Amino acid sequence: MLPDLIATREQLRDGATTAPAELERCIDAAQTTSNTHSFVRTLFDEARTTAVQPGVAQLPLAGLSVSVKDLFDVAGQPTPAGSTALAGAPAAAQDCPAVARLRAAGASLIGRTNMVEFAFSGVGVNPHYGTPAAWDARFGAVPGAPRVPGGSSSGAGVSVATGAAFIGLGSDTGGSIRIPAALNGIVGFKNTARLVPTAGAVPLSTTLDTACAMTRTVRDAIVAHEVLAARRVTRSLAPLSQYRLAVPSTLFLDGLDATVARAFERSVEALRQAGAQIDTIDLPAVLEQPAYGFAAPEAYAWHRELLQRTGDRYDPRVRMRIEKGATLMAWEYIDLVQARQQWIARMLSDMERYDALLSPTVPIVAPLIADVAPADGLDKVQDAARDAEFFRVNNLLLRNTSVVNLLDGCALSLPCHVPGELPVGLMVWHGALRDDTVLNVSLQIEQILQK
Repeated sequence: MLPDLIATREQLRDGATTAPAELERCIDAAQTTSNTHSFVRTLFDEARTTAVQPGVAQLPLAGLSVSVKDLFDVAGQPTPAGSTALAGAPAAAQDCPAVARLRAAGASLIGRTNMVEFAFSGVGVNPHYGTPAAWDARFGAVPGAPRVPGGSSSGAGVSVATGAAFIGLGSDTGGSIRIPAALNGIVGFKNTARLVPTAGAVPLSTTLDTACAMTRTVRDAIVAHEVLAARRVTRSLAPLSQYRLAVPSTLFLDGLDATVARAFERSVEALRQAGAQIDTIDLPAVLEQPAYGFAAPEAYAWHRELLQRTGDRYDPRVRMRIEKGATLMAWEYIDLVQARQQWIARMLSDMERYDALLSPTVPIVAPLIADVAPADGLDKVQDAARDAEFFRVNNLLLRNTSVVNLLDGCALSLPCHVPGELPVGLMVWHGALRDDTVLNVSLQIEQILQK
């Protein structure tokens, strides 16, 4: 297991290593075949300059490597958002708040990571810049052809899993942090959306977008969140037995593949054996939405002029979903906003007596890239089959995680598989502003599952 940021900071304080030495290890990892297609732009020299700045080792991120998803503004660089449609756009005049906070905390920005074009998919495929493979499925103990990394923060997830970065800054609109975390065997924390500014990031859904990060451990997730949200997490020493937990049976456990079902059941049993109080509950049915919900109409509002100019450069799968947003009537959108608030109230009423809920992050293990990547366009039958499989997989990967975004909630995915299994994520979640409890519970769960 790779050392996490906190352990590396301790080594820095003890003089056992230096920030430049650790950065070179990350740069070496970033240049191996394990990170093929993970980065769309590397910033190695700039990162080296940061790592040797006086006093950087005393800052929270200590000059250590951080990657940045390609939709965040970095001063002096363009922000393509995984697309070629923005070719020729001017460079950003300044860092977005999330990047500025990482820099102020001493981060060495190692590069911009690949992503799904305009963040519109949970699969992780990008026809413009290639698709990074999920780390464990391609280079770990499990043999087989390359598997999807999860999206939309695909490169960010692989950069953390392979050791190229300690923190992968990304975004989560329907699961885009937690899905790649689950499929790459790392930790992904989606905070309550309002806690971290999304200014200076290319939007997908202004209602649901969240700026957050992936890390190697839960304790690193706490550090990353404190930096990004500019707040301190209230820590608790209460044992897990003092928390009341629940496993919702509605939707979240439907159609699990065998590996996910086995890992989830094993994990819940281990927590019960450790003294956790865990109920099984029903929750209200998930909010019914028009096709693509908030994302399509809100994305279309941002993209409509760009589509007129450079629509032919879009991934057709992405363009088709964005253009669906043009069909939603204003009254339908207003009804959706009101229905969401009513649904949130019903959900919170049933969840209120619990400190956190437990679910599989995604119901399946990572599919093969070859099954969902765009075909060559010459065989219409093959094209149609791959498109159908892509949308089936995309819906499954987003199914559990997107509930939390609709809830305006917070959630953390942590690994719960064992050696020899493909990566599986356990999602710990609740409603808005329950971030500290979710983090504290997750920290204890991680310790129990690692025993």
